[in-house]
Amino acid sequence: MPAAPPLPLSTPGRNLVRLTIVRGITWTGFLGAIVVGVELLDFALQVAAVIGVIVGMGLVNLFTWWRLGRQWVVTHTEYVFHLLADVLGLTLLFYFTGGSTNPFINYYLVPVTIAAATLPWRHAWVIAATAMASYTLLMVTYHPVPQLTHPSDEPFNLHILGMWINFGLSAGLVTFFIYKMAHALRNRDQALSRTREAALRNEQVVAVATQAAGTAHELGTPLSTMAVLLSEMREDARGDPALEKDIDLLRQQVDLCKSRLRHLVEQADRRRMAEPEVHDAREWLKSVVQRWLVLRPDVSHRLEIAGKRSTPWLTVDTTLEQALTNLLNNAADANPDNINIHLDWNDDEVTIDIRDHGPGVAMAIADQLGETFVSTKSKGLGIGLFLTHATINRFGGGVSLYNHPEGGTLTEVTLPHSAP
Repeated sequence: MPAAPPLPLSTPGRNLVRLTIVRGITWTGFLGAIVVGVELLDFALQVAAVIGVIVGMGLVNLFTWWRLGRQWVVTHTEYVFHLLADVLGLTLLFYFTGGSTNPFINYYLVPVTIAAATLPWRHAWVIAATAMASYTLLMVTYHPVPQLTHPSDEPFNLHILGMWINFGLSAGLVTFFIYKMAHALRNRDQALSRTREAALRNEQVVAVATQAAGTAHELGTPLSTMAVLLSEMREDARGDPALEKDIDLLRQQVDLCKSRLRHLVEQADRRRMAEPEVHDAREWLKSVVQRWLVLRPDVSHRLEIAGKRSTPWLTVDTTLEQALTNLLNNAADANPDNINIHLDWNDDEVTIDIRDHGPGVAMAIADQLGETFVSTKSKGLGIGLFLTHATINRFGGGVSLYNHPEGGTLTEVTLPHSAP
């Protein structure tokens, strides 16, 4: 016999499990109270109707347990309907047992409190308003129980009216304050979750930085060996212009790699990394693009800078330059032809748009880019995008990737405008 599927683990699912348990205990208690009232206190009740209501709520509870065994997501809307079913059951029970004269009438506060603690603002007020309307209706129409009637000939005596006012105030206060407390707890949980994610991301960044430092030292030897061999090959290739040109290009790339590795080691000094400088974003972007073109001589691009009189100041360091270079490389890897780079700014932020004409970003991974090691390339590790997001976030900015309507990917980098 296969095992029963586990109960839902989502927050609404767990709340529905608790509501079902509370409902079972409550209506079992009501059944016991009815039996005592009829058998021992001689209450004049419509027993068939009352038992019918209790049986009906029992069936609702059995259905809820069956539903919890299915792999269906419990939504806030469904949870509201379960609470409305409880309010309806209470209304029918109180209607046949003295209405507003029933001393258990304030049990309406239980579903109101549960809604305030577990549901969004609007849903909580729906339950509170429904319970209040039901209480008001039971003040004017119900089957009286002589043993529960207050000794007064007036239809609205002060005792019942005071109970009604007390219920209205209690329902409003419970809905307001419990919701606020629950909302604060939810905000705290979200803040803790963001903190944990940031701590995990920082740990990953430190791990990658440690590996990069070690790799930089290890790559020095093979690059030196390649430089020596290319020098010897250059001597052997004398008289062959095409081969000499290719070897010179290779030597240029090797020298560039060695230079970048030396630069990486030098910039590992934490004191220098902790002192970013403020630059004109127009000149800074031009210099970044020029250095990138040395790395990617195969690309064609167009750099556009908004014609505004104000100066776009940016706080930058070498890590931000590397982050932007990573994004430019991603665009070039997607399609090296006709890459558009656009710089714009306002009083609050500076925006750099990078548009390529590649295949775009798959929607299945669009939301995960930059959060972990997810890559847009078939053989990529995702480290570049991860470090790029981490670096730009450290400067108070953000990175967004969009599929352009005319094809390709639009990468938008936003950074806060700095004071000169």
